[in-house]
Amino acid sequence: MINLLSNLKIQVPDKIYIKDPESSKLGMRIIEDGIKLIDEVGFDDFTFKKLGSRIGSNESSIYRYFENKHKLLLYLTSWYWGWIEYQMVFATHSIEDKRQKLIRAIEMVTREVERDLTITHIDEVALNRIVINEYSKSYLTKEVDNANKEGYFVIYKRLVSRIRDMILALNPKYPFPSSLASTIIEGSLHQHFLKDHFQSITDCNKTVTPMGFFTDLTIKSIEA
Repeated sequence: MINLLSNLKIQVPDKIYIKDPESSKLGMRIIEDGIKLIDEVGFDDFTFKKLGSRIGSNESSIYRYFENKHKLLLYLTSWYWGWIEYQMVFATHSIEDKRQKLIRAIEMVTREVERDLTITHIDEVALNRIVINEYSKSYLTKEVDNANKEGYFVIYKRLVSRIRDMILALNPKYPFPSSLASTIIEGSLHQHFLKDHFQSITDCNKTVTPMGFFTDLTIKSIEA
C-alpha cells in the first residue's frame, strides 16, 4: 500500500504552470523550497530571486516553470486541495451510512494536518499553514473570473461539490447544500487562523477544534 501511495500524483490544472515542476529535480526543488520559503517569510515578501538564491539556481530558471509567484501560489493551493480530496475520497469510499460518511468527510477537510510521508518533496504541514494564511490571495484578485474560466480552481470546486453531494444524500430537501459545503471548507481555514491569532473571537482552542465545530454545525443544520 505504501508503494502504491508513493506513486500518487496530484493532477494540477496544466494552465497554471509553464512546465510541470514534477517533471524534473529542479522543478521539485522549486516546489519543496518554495513551500518552506513562503512559510518562513510570507507570500508578500516571497520572491523568485530569494527562492533562486535558496536553491542555488538562477531566478530565470524558475520562470521556466511559473509565469509569476501568483501562479506558484495557485499551483501549491491546487495541489493541496487535490491532496485533501484524495484523502477524503479514500477515507469515505467504504462508508455506507450517509451520516457517518459526511462526518468523516468533514473531519478530513477540517482536521489538523499531519505530514504524509509517502510524498517526500512536499511538507503538507507547512503547506497547510500557507493555505490557512495565504489561500484567499489566490482568488481575491481582479483577474479571478478569467482565472476561474481557465479552470484554475477546478479542484477546489470539485471538493466543494463532493461535500455538497454528501449533504444532499443525507437530506435531499436541505436548501443550502453548496453554501454549507463551501462554508465548511473556507470557514475551517478561518477558524484555524483565529485559533492561532485571535483567540478572543473564536471558541476553538486546544480542546475545541474547528472539526468539532463544523461537524456540530453541519449535522444540526441538516437534521433540524
